[in-house]
Amino acid sequence: MTFQELKFFLQSQMRMAHIYQPVMIKHLLEQGGNATDKEIAHEISKYDQSQIEYYQKITNNMVGKVLRRHNIVAKKGNSYSIDGFQDLTKTQIDELKTICETKLDDYIRKRGQKIWEHRRNIRGYISGSIKYEVLKRAQFRCELCGISADEKALEVDHVEPKNLGGEDSINNYQALCYSCNAMKRDTDNTDFRKNAEKYHERQKDCPFCEVRRDRIIKENNLGYLIFDKFPVTEYHSLIIPKRHFSDFFETTQAEFNAVSFLLNFGKDYLFSIDGSIKGFNIGINSGMVVGQTVHHCHTHLIPRRDQDVDDPRGGVRHIIPDKGFY
Repeated sequence: MTFQELKFFLQSQMRMAHIYQPVMIKHLLEQGGNATDKEIAHEISKYDQSQIEYYQKITNNMVGKVLRRHNIVAKKGNSYSIDGFQDLTKTQIDELKTICETKLDDYIRKRGQKIWEHRRNIRGYISGSIKYEVLKRAQFRCELCGISADEKALEVDHVEPKNLGGEDSINNYQALCYSCNAMKRDTDNTDFRKNAEKYHERQKDCPFCEVRRDRIIKENNLGYLIFDKFPVTEYHSLIIPKRHFSDFFETTQAEFNAVSFLLNFGKDYLFSIDGSIKGFNIGINSGMVVGQTVHHCHTHLIPRRDQDVDDPRGGVRHIIPDKGFY
C-alpha cells in the first residue's frame, strides 16, 4: 500500500465504530510497521478510561485502605506516598523493588491467569455454558449488590465453597461482582462443612422423599418435577426439593435456584404439551394452619385455562372464602 492509498483510506474510507482502527494503524507506524496483537491490545487499553476508573476504585477502596491501615502509605487528596521514603537510600530502594518483583512473580506463577478472571467481559462467555446461564439467570447483575455487568465485571461464585463440599452445579453458583466476591471471601466465616450432608436428609415413609422414578418429569441435583396425584386442573404439577424439610423458609439458596429452574422448565413444558393453557397459579403451603398436609416442602404449579371458573379475578385470594373479590 502506498502513502497516498493509506492516507486516502484514513481520511475518506475509514468508518469508525470505535477508536480501534486509527489506534492500531498509528501503533504499527510507530513500531516500524509490525506489532503483535497483544501489543496492539495494550495500546488500545491506554485509551480506555473505564479501566483507569476501575483500577482507581481498586486502589482507593481495597489496596490503598490495607496499606494505610498498616501505616505503609499515606494519602493526601488523590496522591499516595510511602512514609519515610526520603530516608531510603538508592540501594535500599532497589532491594525493596526486587522483593516486590519476586512477590509478583511468585504469585502469578502460583495463580496463573485466574487472578484476572474478574476482568473478563460478559461477552466472553459462550452462550449455553454454565457461566453464561448463571449470569443470565441473574439478569447480568450482581446478586448481592445489584450492579450491572455493564458497570462492573461479574464472576460466577460458589454459594457454598467448593473446598467445604460445595458442588460444581448451576444450583450452587451465583453471580457476584468482583467487589462483592472479594468481600464475601474476606468476611464470611460461616461453617459450611455440614451443609453438604444435609442435602441427603430423607425421612422414611415421606411420600415426597420416595417418589417413583417413572413419575419424574424433570430432575436436577437438588429437586424434581412431577405431576400431582390429585390435580386441581389437568397437568397440575409439583416441584419438590430432594432434601426433607417442611417449611419453605428453610430453603437454601442452592435449593431455591434448583426449584426456580424446575419451575421455569415446568412452565415451558406444559405450554408445549397443552395449547389451551393460558396462565398458572403458583402456590406453597407453609404450616398446618394454611392447610399443609404433606410436611415436605413443595411448590404447586397449577395450569389455568380460559373459563375454567366463572370469574378468575382474585386468584390466590380465594384461599380465604369471599376475599377474592374486592
